[in-house]
Amino acid sequence: MTEKIVLIGAGSAVFTRGLVSDLIRKGWEVELGLVDIAPDALAVAEGLAKKMIAHANAPIKLAAATDRREVLPGATVVVATVGVGGRRAWEQDVFVPRKHGIYQPVGDTCMPGGSSRALRMVPAMVAIAEDVLDLAPKALFFNYSNPMAVNCRAVRKATGAKVIGLCHGVAGILRYLANALDLPAGELSWAASGINHLTWFTELGRHGVDLMPELLAQAERRTAARDEDNPFSWRLCRLFGAFPAVVDRHVSEFFPGLFPNGNYYGKTMGVDCFSVEDTIAGGDRIFAEMKELALSADPLPQDYFDKIGGEHEQVMDIIESIRSGRGDIYSANLPNTGQIPNLPPNAVVESPAIADGGTLKPIQQKPLSAGLAGTLATRFQWVETIVEAALEGSRDKFIQALVLDGAVSSLESAEALADDLLAAQADYLPQFAV
Repeated sequence: MTEKIVLIGAGSAVFTRGLVSDLIRKGWEVELGLVDIAPDALAVAEGLAKKMIAHANAPIKLAAATDRREVLPGATVVVATVGVGGRRAWEQDVFVPRKHGIYQPVGDTCMPGGSSRALRMVPAMVAIAEDVLDLAPKALFFNYSNPMAVNCRAVRKATGAKVIGLCHGVAGILRYLANALDLPAGELSWAASGINHLTWFTELGRHGVDLMPELLAQAERRTAARDEDNPFSWRLCRLFGAFPAVVDRHVSEFFPGLFPNGNYYGKTMGVDCFSVEDTIAGGDRIFAEMKELALSADPLPQDYFDKIGGEHEQVMDIIESIRSGRGDIYSANLPNTGQIPNLPPNAVVESPAIADGGTLKPIQQKPLSAGLAGTLATRFQWVETIVEAALEGSRDKFIQALVLDGAVSSLESAEALADDLLAAQADYLPQFAV
């Protein structure tokens, strides 16, 4: 079949570049619709895509629009990569909590930054889902936007749209563990379950041989040697008997009480360790470079495709596997319909899924240990609470979510932080307007 792929949030030019690169490498004849509500960002994405398609003489028919309803009809695949407020809003998700003594290494998944981001993202994702159901009800619908579990749960709860959450984290950590064990990643079997950015590798094997004892032995050695490569994750591995994806930068945010004042092995998270300023500045720099290239009159350099990679979230491979019925296995964020028996029903969990029957279907997993389930227990209730706060515009439920998250020190501090975040992001939170 000829695919019609619509990318919503195309102003995230790195993702757009990777997606177009993958399409070109696949050689598919497709229609590609780029959507972004920011005209300037859309112009960059469109200009770069046009140059890439022309450079490769690829059979891709390109369209671009600021109104997604113009390009959604007939879509067979919809991919959401939206980030309401962009990097400037993300900065406030991190900088405002710092004024309250809370330091975050990322601020897009949990802790106060993740809660703040969720308030902006949920209404936007729900509106997108409603349009997908209206104009492209049979399309595969993928989400990449954070906070992943929150966005997918909100869409499922509010609209019933069968959104599938995808993230490169588990695949990346599989390669990390393969490198740690000096083994080829492609030969490893695995099982990893949890919530996005805290997904536990409970099984690892190769050619029928259980590698978990070797992994745990390495965790013991690294912990004893005070290895500086993701020390927290290796210590968790030693303690819980499973390895957490996606290592310290994200995993640490799920345990804020263990890092008071952001103290991470003698450094401050988000400042001189996992610097948020550096991350955001890097994004600004890459976008500026893409803008210059996209809007200039010059053609792409001849070696352009040699210097860039594809879209590392695997969406093109997933689409291909689903259409062919190949039965490949990927990590996906889907409602818990029993695939992880001791996690809450309908909670959006990240676990193995197989490309089968026209979609990704979850694969039954063993129950997690009590300890591992305990690290996740309140997280799913935080998800439910922040989803309700975002949908209802409820200040009280926002405060509840901050308390459940565990980064605040008192109810009073939770209230003050909530009010400061609501004020800083007011332009993107019409549901909270009095």
